[in-house]
Amino acid sequence: MGARYYGADSENGDRIDDPSEGALFMMISDLNDSDNTFVVVQPDEDDPVWFTSVAVLDEGGYEIVRRDTTRNEHEVTTSTSINDIARDLTSGTTRGTTCCA
Repeated sequence: MGARYYGADSENGDRIDDPSEGALFMMISDLNDSDNTFVVVQPDEDDPVWFTSVAVLDEGGYEIVRRDTTRNEHEVTTSTSINDIARDLTSGTTRGTTCCA
């Protein structure tokens, strides 16, 4: 059975337990290209089987990496829309490799 709770951690040490779409939007909005370059969302457990990370790209926009070891899946996409990224991370259609739905 998968974790019931999820956490979002940023490079600068911020953490939000069970983040909402709005909370993820704020965390992603706070990213920059110097000292807070990524956010990782994953189950709140000792050995999480999946994670999603959002990182700032040098050329602008964001790289989204989804990894699920139980399904042997690894997907890398890019986006320029923080709204779309936060919505996707909390969407029921992506539950299992993301969070919070």
